Amino acid sequence: MSSRFTRTGLACALGLGLLGAMAGCSGSSSAPPPAATAAQVSVVTLQPENQPITTELSGRTRSRLSAEIRPQVGGIVQQRLFEEGALVKAGQVLYQLDPASYKAAHASAQASVAKAEATVNAARTAARRNAELAKIDAVSQQTNDDSQATLQQAVADLGVARAALDTARINLGFTRITAPIAGRIEASTVTPGALVTAGQTTALTTVQQLDPIYIDVTQSTTDLLRLQRELASGALKSGTDKAEAAVRLVLEDGSAYAHAGRLQFASVTVNEGTGAVTLRVLVPNPERTLLPGMYVRAVLEEGVAEQALLVPQQGVTRTASGDASALVVTPDNKVEQRALKVSRAIGSRWQVTEGLKAGERVIVEGSLKVKAGDTVQPVAATDTAPAATNVATNATTR
Repeated sequence: MSSRFTRTGLACALGLGLLGAMAGCSGSSSAPPPAATAAQVSVVTLQPENQPITTELSGRTRSRLSAEIRPQVGGIVQQRLFEEGALVKAGQVLYQLDPASYKAAHASAQASVAKAEATVNAARTAARRNAELAKIDAVSQQTNDDSQATLQQAVADLGVARAALDTARINLGFTRITAPIAGRIEASTVTPGALVTAGQTTALTTVQQLDPIYIDVTQSTTDLLRLQRELASGALKSGTDKAEAAVRLVLEDGSAYAHAGRLQFASVTVNEGTGAVTLRVLVPNPERTLLPGMYVRAVLEEGVAEQALLVPQQGVTRTASGDASALVVTPDNKVEQRALKVSRAIGSRWQVTEGLKAGERVIVEGSLKVKAGDTVQPVAATDTAPAATNVATNATTR
């Protein structure tokens, strides 16, 4: 009897244990899942700033003054009196031609002048004497008139002789070929012993003034009209008088030129072939780093965009149609998608004209793992806007 009761008690105990386990499993399956962790994203808080708007234009250097040296008289080159590639001064003798024949012509002209002066003196004496004698009817009036005419002719002949002397002196001086301007002189095309002629087409050498130097750049009329519209609408504020604007230069190897230039003028005629106007920049060149014909890029400041909003380019996406948008984190840390209008790229950032306000937070990292409506954990981005070159592209983007 006791044995049967014992077996029955064990069976009841096992049944109660199974029911407790089943109850425990049922309770664990009905518990709510743990909350999902909000994704962490990097954001940039937009702050308005006064942004200089610049345009980078390509151009080539051009010497401010250039003189091709040609002989004004013919002759044999006796000496070359300069070092090729050196700096020369205005008036410095560059070549010496054989002066022998020109010295002889000069001496002959001097003799002709002396002869003409003697003739004038004799004619003047005769004319004075005949004039006195004519007063007392000692000579005829005809004789007096002839002597006066002879004096006038002698004076005229003296003038011709003196002009010939001046010509001979000038030609003799032309045998010393001098530099008309100061500058750097190029290689010589002739050597001593060469025969040169007056007015020949081939220059003996060229002197170019390199300090200061010109840079001619072109700007499209499209960009010019856009700039005028933005200035007229107030989107841009003119920082300086454009006729006196400072210009920074970037050399062909990408390095910055040490000296700033000044904008001299913009041409008033549009090139029909290119649709562009020419801008001329005057640049100091004391080290003679810039040589004529070099390619450079001129960075011209056109104005200042006041209270501009600049968004890092990685925070702006585009649709297949080219429309720009950005993901914005709202004050309650929700993601919101905004349609934007951007005007130009400034360094590594876009200038936004519509769609964003100062103080809003734009996602620049982590946008691929979130979508509009998600709750996120925003963290201030670091090094998201590297130092911009402040060179604004002229292409308007919408």
